[in-house]
Amino acid sequence: MNRMDEPLRISDDMAAVRDRHRRAADELIRDEELRLYIDGEWIESDSEKRLEIVNPTTDTPLASAPAANAADVERAVTAAWRGFESWGEYDPSERQRTLGRIADRIEANAERLARIDVLDNGKPITEARTDVELVADHFRYFSGVLRSLEGKTVPGGDGQHVETLREPYGVVAGIIPWNFPLLMATWKLAPALAAGNAIVLKPAEETPLSVVELLHLAGDLLPDGTVNVIMGYGPEAGRALVQHDRIGKVAFTGAVETGKGVMKDAADNITDLTLELGGKSPIVVFPDADIGTAVDVATEAMFFNCGECCCAGTRLFVHEDVYDRFTSAFVAAAESLTIGDPLSESTDLGPEITHTQRNRTEHYISLAEDAGAEVLTGGPATDRRLEAGYFVEPTVIESVPHESRVVQEEIFGPVEVLFEWSEYDDMIDRANDIDFGLAAGIVTEDLEDAHRAARDMEAGNIWVNQYNTFPAGQPFGGYKQSGMGRETARETLEAYTRTKTINFNLERS
Repeated sequence: MNRMDEPLRISDDMAAVRDRHRRAADELIRDEELRLYIDGEWIESDSEKRLEIVNPTTDTPLASAPAANAADVERAVTAAWRGFESWGEYDPSERQRTLGRIADRIEANAERLARIDVLDNGKPITEARTDVELVADHFRYFSGVLRSLEGKTVPGGDGQHVETLREPYGVVAGIIPWNFPLLMATWKLAPALAAGNAIVLKPAEETPLSVVELLHLAGDLLPDGTVNVIMGYGPEAGRALVQHDRIGKVAFTGAVETGKGVMKDAADNITDLTLELGGKSPIVVFPDADIGTAVDVATEAMFFNCGECCCAGTRLFVHEDVYDRFTSAFVAAAESLTIGDPLSESTDLGPEITHTQRNRTEHYISLAEDAGAEVLTGGPATDRRLEAGYFVEPTVIESVPHESRVVQEEIFGPVEVLFEWSEYDDMIDRANDIDFGLAAGIVTEDLEDAHRAARDMEAGNIWVNQYNTFPAGQPFGGYKQSGMGRETARETLEAYTRTKTINFNLERS
């Protein structure tokens, strides 16, 4: 578990990292005491409680934010209804132009937004830049597709004319996770606004900084109250938002257990939901797979964003004919990754988001060892050069029972579990033997095998010979306990509207 006593590839010494991050925070963070954004203004919370926002790379404070309460939620929802009245007067072409201007502002400030996410989340700067590119692209996509939102005429009986309209809910809510702070906010913001709604956003308490910055940069483009941002804890602010009787729809991304709680809270008002929850996604490597491609796909699937990704490919099924060659190459690839300062261009893995998440990942590695697993590489980061942050080495495990907790439960850390397979049907049974169904990956040169496996896998998103590509327009969502509804596509736009049917009696008109 010590990489055969080879030194870790670390991007810089911690003294230099601390200094770099301190200077970046001084440059990028506008206010170390954040406020709520309600009705177009930055205001204090009704609550006297505050959240501490910590840099996971250096374990030092970045800022503090208000811990909003039910009274703050009430103010935000009331403001959003006023914002909806104004935003609702914009015709589709005006909404399109406005979303395009937001995208322009994002692109003009892309490096600033990416660096803020690095400080707040710990993701490598190269990945943060990709996130921001997708943020701008999703605003542009929904600015275009919103003009395709149409009703239809339905054939009726004699003397009847039946037509439908698509109408916005009015005010919707978005609850955002910490692993992709700005991108996940955009997955809610862009379609909600495109459909004509106003929105109340609750960022994760750990990572509100890039969402706050977006409103500083582009909030003036929207009528006051159209977008409102409240920070706070889930059980207090999040729950008050979900339970509010004037919220028409809630879009939530997060853990399964929290999602179940959201469903229960939304039930009282029969509030519409989109839920994108956890995953434990399989990657299947067929015997004809190019080993280099398979290693690249598996590395991207597992170690992207330090494994803190709902669709991470955490269960790797490799055919017996190529298992040894693949495993040797994959372990070498994991050991070649550079961990350390996420502001460094050379870093592949940054820290996990909190010390709690790091400890959780290390606990699962221990559980795997207790279950008889062999750790081929990685484990807790014991190198003293990384002791300031929440680092875990890229970890590869084999010989673990498929029913064990490390296989069945979402870890949200850089831990890959390997399985060898020989019979297709047995492999598919094991790949599907999980409560989740968010994503899966297939590596093969045979399109027939690829289509067969994609049809047989119980997952909402299947990647073939690639992984973690999210072009706007590609529906994203899960099967089973991985959630319901789809994001990032035209059907997402429809999910932020309701159908109204109008039936005319022409004989009496």
